[in-house]
Amino acid sequence: MRFFRRAPRVAEPDAQTPEEQVAVEELETPSEELRQQTEQVLERTRRGFFGQIAGLFDRGGGIDESLWEELEELLIGADVGVATTQTILKRTRERVDRDRIKEAEGARAALKATLVELLQAPEGRGRLWGAAGGDPLPKPAIILVLGVNGTGKTTTIAKLGRAYQAEGAKAVIAAGDTFRAAAIEQLKEWCDRLGLDLVAHKQGADPGAVVFDALSAAESRGADVVIIDTAGRLHTKFNLMEELRKIRRIIERKDPTAPHEVLLVLDATTGQNALIQAKAFTEAVVVTSVCLTKLDGSSKGGIVFAVCDQLGIPIRLVGTGEGPEDLAPFAPEAFVEALFR
Repeated sequence: MRFFRRAPRVAEPDAQTPEEQVAVEELETPSEELRQQTEQVLERTRRGFFGQIAGLFDRGGGIDESLWEELEELLIGADVGVATTQTILKRTRERVDRDRIKEAEGARAALKATLVELLQAPEGRGRLWGAAGGDPLPKPAIILVLGVNGTGKTTTIAKLGRAYQAEGAKAVIAAGDTFRAAAIEQLKEWCDRLGLDLVAHKQGADPGAVVFDALSAAESRGADVVIIDTAGRLHTKFNLMEELRKIRRIIERKDPTAPHEVLLVLDATTGQNALIQAKAFTEAVVVTSVCLTKLDGSSKGGIVFAVCDQLGIPIRLVGTGEGPEDLAPFAPEAFVEALFR
C-alpha cells in the first residue's frame, strides 16, 4: 500500500538497503503532484491572512519591533490562536537572534523553518501512517474514524477506502454511525459507487454490533483494512463519548493492539472551534492522527498549526476536493511553501 505505507525504521544511512532508502525518500519528499494539490487547496488561505504575512517580509529593510507586532496580529487573525502564535513568535525570534539575521527576508526564512518544525513535531501513536516503527503492518489494519456531523467524515472514509483500493488492498467499511440514517445511506452510495465492501445494520442498531460484524467479515474475507465510521453528534453529549469508548473496547477484544489508527476529521473552516472539538474527542479516546477537510474553503488555515501545537497530534491527511480521489498525505514542507509562494 504505497500511498499510506510507513517508511521502514531508519538506521544508520549506510545500514539501509537501496530499497529502504527509496521507500524513505518516497514518503519524505513530496511529489510534484502533491505540491500542486497543496497549492490548489491553499489558494484562498494564501490570498487571505497568510498572503499578508508573506507580504510583510517583502517590504525589504531591517527587522524592528513593529514587524513582530504586525506578524502577531496577522497570525492570530489567521486562526493560529494566541498560545500557538506566541510559540511561533518566540521560536522565530530565537532563530533570528541565534543566526544574527538583520534583514526581513532572513526573518521570513526563519518563520518558515519554525512553521515546518511545528508541523513535524507531533509524533503519532498510530501504526499505519507514521514514519517510525519497524513492526509488521497488522492485517486487517483497523482505523477508527471520529468527527462531528458536517466535517466531511463520511466522505473522508469513502476516499480513504478508495485510496487503499487503488493500491490493491481490500477494504471493509463499517457503518457505525447508526444514529443517523443519512450517514448509513451516504456510505452505502459511496461504497456502491466505488465497489467497496460495506457492513451496515438498520438505523438505531447497536454500533458495537456493527463493528463486531465488520471485523468478523474482514477476517473471513481476508481484508487488509477495516475503516469504521462513528456517530457524529455534538461533542458536548456525554452519551456519544461513552459510545466511542464502548466501540474501542469491542475492537480491543478482537485485537488488543487495535485500533491501529484513530483518525479525527476536522473541518478547517470552523477555526478554533475545530480545536475545541478535537480536545473533546481526545478526552474520550486516544487520537493518533488528524485529517483536515474543507481547507480549500478557508481564507485563514492557521488552525493547522494550532492542532499540532496544542494537541500534539500529527496531521496525516488533507481533503483536496469533493471527488473520490481527492485525499492527499499531509506534507509539512509543501504546506508551508504553498502558504508563502
